[in-house]
Amino acid sequence: MRDLVGGPRRFVELQRTLPGISTEQLRSRLNRMVADGLLTRQRYREVPPRVDYELTARARDLLPVIGALARWGYQWTWSDPRSGEAVDIGAIFRSLPGLEAPKGFRGVVQLIVSRETDDDRVYLVTGKKGAVTVEEASADSPAATVRGSEAAWIDALGPEASRTGLKITGEQAIAAALLDGLSAPAAREAAVA
Repeated sequence: MRDLVGGPRRFVELQRTLPGISTEQLRSRLNRMVADGLLTRQRYREVPPRVDYELTARARDLLPVIGALARWGYQWTWSDPRSGEAVDIGAIFRSLPGLEAPKGFRGVVQLIVSRETDDDRVYLVTGKKGAVTVEEASADSPAATVRGSEAAWIDALGPEASRTGLKITGEQAIAAALLDGLSAPAAREAAVA
C-alpha cells in the first residue's frame, strides 16, 4: 500500500520497488488486495499488456496506520545502514501521507533523489491544513527543491540528521520544516513528548 500512495503504478514498477518478492507472490498479494477492496486494477489493451493498480478510499483510510509504523521504525530501529544494505528513500517519502504535517510545513517541496545508475527519483510533497500528500512527479515552480544522492538522504534522515550532502534551493524555511519533521531525531523527540 505504501508504494501506491503516490498514485497508480504498473505491476513492473511495483516489482521494482519490492526487491526479493517473486512475481507470483506479488501477483497473489495484489489480487487479494483487489478482492478485499483495497486496490483497483485497470487493464489497458496495449502490447505488451499493461495493468495499473491504485489505492481505493478504503485503503487510504489506512494511511495513518502506515504513518504510525513509519514513525515507530524511526523511533526504535533506525540506524546507519549495514554494509551492502539498501535503503529505499522513496519508501520513506511515500509513508508521509500517514503522518501529521511537520510543524511549520505548508507549501510544496520537490524532493529529488539523485541516482548514478538510474533516472533521478522525484517526489512532490505538499503540506496544507495539517496534512501531507506525496506524488511521484515534478513541479514547475515548487516553493523549494531539495536534491541529494541516496547516501546524502540517508545522512539527512538518519540519527545524525546531517544535511551537508543536500542542496536546497528556494524557500529555505519550508524545506527546513519538512526535513526537521522527517529526521529520525525528530521522531524520537515526538515519541518522548
